[in-house]
Amino acid sequence: MVNQNLTATEIGFTHEDFAALLDKYDYHFSPGDIVPGTVFSIEPRGALIDIGAKTAAYIPIQEMSINRVDAPEEVLQSNETREFFILTDENEDGQLTLSIRRIEYMRAWERVRQLQAEDATVRSGVFATNRGGALVRIEGLRGFIPGSHISTRKPKEELVGEELPLKFLEVDEERNRLVLSHRRALVERKMNRLEVGEVVIGTVRGIKPYGAFIDIGGVSGLLHISEISHEHIDTPHSVFNVNDEVKVMIIDLDAERGRISLSTKQLEPEPGDMIKNRDLVYDKAEEMAAKYREQLLAKQQGVTAEVPVEVLAEEDIPPATEEEEDIPPATEEEDIPVAVAEDIPAAIEAIAEDIPAAIED
Repeated sequence: MVNQNLTATEIGFTHEDFAALLDKYDYHFSPGDIVPGTVFSIEPRGALIDIGAKTAAYIPIQEMSINRVDAPEEVLQSNETREFFILTDENEDGQLTLSIRRIEYMRAWERVRQLQAEDATVRSGVFATNRGGALVRIEGLRGFIPGSHISTRKPKEELVGEELPLKFLEVDEERNRLVLSHRRALVERKMNRLEVGEVVIGTVRGIKPYGAFIDIGGVSGLLHISEISHEHIDTPHSVFNVNDEVKVMIIDLDAERGRISLSTKQLEPEPGDMIKNRDLVYDKAEEMAAKYREQLLAKQQGVTAEVPVEVLAEEDIPPATEEEEDIPPATEEEDIPVAVAEDIPAAIEAIAEDIPAAIED
């Protein structure tokens, strides 16, 4: 029979020794760490998580997902083990605050950077519009499509709920900017079926001082004023009207910028025919385009034949995106969790009162 009256000296191991042993092997947790944890208890507005610390850590419902969560059970289940991001250091009760949302943000930015590097086309539904363009979600991040990069005749407001193909223009986690282009995705798809030197029929959709925008099969190409005729033209309005049907030749396909450059000047049998005899230009268009392609091929093969393609001055080209202040951030400021305690937004500090008292193991 075991003698239950043994003293601490006889046992050789005191409560103080046990506490010291715990301290010796206690892990140090820092904000920014990603650690495994097991759901210890689900609360009405959060959950207690066992991450191996002396006190169960807490994850508020606001930090459970990159998306809106109405109940903790939508994300977590009792005894489930998964990764958590340590959002804040211990509070006065020795309790850490955790986040899943921060991990999802990190991985979302990593994914969109990868997609941009692959020059991938993604599809996403428009969930809202504003003065500058339309808003979509990519991997949970809010993306912005500038109005100049929306290629549709619909009013912006009617795009809500519509899924669009998109290409990446800017992925900048540091500046919290995710900018996309619908126009570039359409132009790239169209470009796969177009060639430089090809004659196409289009419709004038807009006229600016620097040129005319021509719709060719659902995408817009620019007929710059310098490419209308060999003769000087004061304004494109003197040659074209909106809704005119025109024959143009493709002189450049810029997939990177989503631009199609067009010309009628290269189709003129004689300089000034676009002004004097447009029908003749259209009748001879294929013949003149064939000569252009021959010159282009000769140039590529090193022959000195010149192809009279004028390079547009950068200032003559419409901007690819709206002004910087019109581009909304990829995440709302209050949605961006931070890794250090002194940078915690007021919204995070406000939930501290809701964190239940630390539960000792």
